Amino acid sequence: MAFSEDFAGSSKTVIVAGGAGFIGSHLCEALLEEGHRVYCVDNLQTGSEDNLRSLEGEGRFRFIEQDVCTPLHPKLKADWIFNLACAASPPHYQADPVHTMMTSVVGTKNLLDHATAFSARFVQASTSEVYGDPEQHPQRETYWGHVNPTGPRACYDEGKRAAETLCFDHRRHRDVDARVVRIFNTYGPRMRPDDGRIVSNFAVQALSGEPITIYGSGEQTRSFCYVSDLVRGLVQMMRIDNAPVAPVNLGNPEEYSVLHIAELISRLAGVEYDIIHEPLPEDDPRRRRPDISQARKLLGWRPKVLLAEGLPPTIEWFARCVDGASNWRSESVELRASA
Repeated sequence: MAFSEDFAGSSKTVIVAGGAGFIGSHLCEALLEEGHRVYCVDNLQTGSEDNLRSLEGEGRFRFIEQDVCTPLHPKLKADWIFNLACAASPPHYQADPVHTMMTSVVGTKNLLDHATAFSARFVQASTSEVYGDPEQHPQRETYWGHVNPTGPRACYDEGKRAAETLCFDHRRHRDVDARVVRIFNTYGPRMRPDDGRIVSNFAVQALSGEPITIYGSGEQTRSFCYVSDLVRGLVQMMRIDNAPVAPVNLGNPEEYSVLHIAELISRLAGVEYDIIHEPLPEDDPRRRRPDISQARKLLGWRPKVLLAEGLPPTIEWFARCVDGASNWRSESVELRASA
């Protein structure tokens, strides 16, 4: 493939590593809508070509099946590089923890080297997991976290922390324009039914007529950002001329208990629900809520989609994924914005 001559007429050439995943595929679409040309690089470990069906026949889009632990083709030119390449849910990143760590470390190093070669801007998708089970609430970027470095979640938590280190060392010593965002819980269409996180678990169980499994008391909290808001933040982070000198949180600061989310999803799915309580997994965070002051200040960004607006299309997506989900009601359900 003649990488340097593939496209013509768009403003930027963009590599999206992990572009066949949940967030990555939405990002590819948004970039194409802006007129950019996009190379999606994905090993399909957790991503899917089905997420890219809407892009079939798009002349400014190419899919490359490749693991980022292998260096990219040296002629694959880029102006912008987004690194979203890593399994992000506990069941998936714990399935092969060594590969998870190597994806964050070796994969990020390879992509940073590629950015160096083409003087490309680089956005690293880090995670709220770098805060671990936080002792500071809400979490600010200046907080160094409370992470178990040898526990079952460490392959992801510490891998992402190491990736951040690589980004800032490349800035300091190799003049790479690297930017880091810390992504908090994100939801929306194209999440995998076996994702293993709160929204996907509860939606699949409710639509399947199964009891909802809650780990721990259910009083632990999370914040949920709709995927379109998150993608808008990623693009804005890439677009600004002055790279922030520290990571920037991207997430919705509205905070909900796990029990409350179970109630909302069950109501939207139109089902009565039972709850099964299971022990809280090791190192599972008790509270999670971003301080987005820096995103507001530096990016002019804040989330716009309320949970009451984002959950219906998300549940409708899962209804199409789950057999026997005919009890899904498409009628809107009124929820308070503070629900």
